[in-house]
Amino acid sequence: MVMKAEKSLSTAMNARIMGSGKQTLVLAHGYGGDQSVWDKILPMIHHTNNNYQLLVFDWSFSGAIKDPNTLFDPAKYSTYDAFSDDLITLLEELNLDSTIFVGHSMSGMIGCIASIKKPHLFTKLILIGSSPRYINSEGYEGGFNITDIEQLFSSIESNYDEWASGFASVVIDKNDQESVKMFEKSLKRMKPEIALSTAKTVFLSDYCDILEKVVIPCTIVQTTNDIVVPTSVVEYMKKMIKAESDIEMIDTIGHFPQLTAPLKLLEIFDRVMKI
Repeated sequence: MVMKAEKSLSTAMNARIMGSGKQTLVLAHGYGGDQSVWDKILPMIHHTNNNYQLLVFDWSFSGAIKDPNTLFDPAKYSTYDAFSDDLITLLEELNLDSTIFVGHSMSGMIGCIASIKKPHLFTKLILIGSSPRYINSEGYEGGFNITDIEQLFSSIESNYDEWASGFASVVIDKNDQESVKMFEKSLKRMKPEIALSTAKTVFLSDYCDILEKVVIPCTIVQTTNDIVVPTSVVEYMKKMIKAESDIEMIDTIGHFPQLTAPLKLLEIFDRVMKI
């Protein structure tokens, strides 16, 4: 009997490597997105510096995954732990180490967790719009009350298409309709049940206790007006992360500076990576 070869994780996650530089820049998208959220900055990095190769991929929840039901298990991905294991497996499968990891939104914490498990895979973490906890608690302002989060889940469950349109216009500057439509399209490619499950994983998460275990140097990137992550979270992260860390603010509205302020984000990359 001929055994069918199991598809590699890099293939399942649509992983692509561009360039041939010795240093690897890993770009990891956040909730509702796929690797296309990096499209505005990929050509700029790729064509301006030959020292770097770029890795992009799609997380298991993404609508860009060809057969998400075979890759995404709600029970398995109920925490960031499984995502961090996927990231580690992906890098090891591609024989990549000492990478610069750029994690947007939920991917920032996933990268932090992976760096604690396998620090040799990373030399730098760039955390864009990331948060260890979204729900307010005593002495901590995460940006949301539990009733806000429950309403979000209810909206996703009752009318996903309507919620996706509204969410896209809230987390991205309305004046940038091209980016709003792009993210809305990406959101609507997700299966509603996967979108709800992943939203619960994200918005009910609490990884405040892992920050002090992060030993890889971090750059925390934050926009000046982000409805998802308040600046108080950024200050908290810098205070709690054990490794050397700094904060870079981008003067733009929304949660997606790679879409609304790509040149400003690239300026930060230039400083961090000394391109």
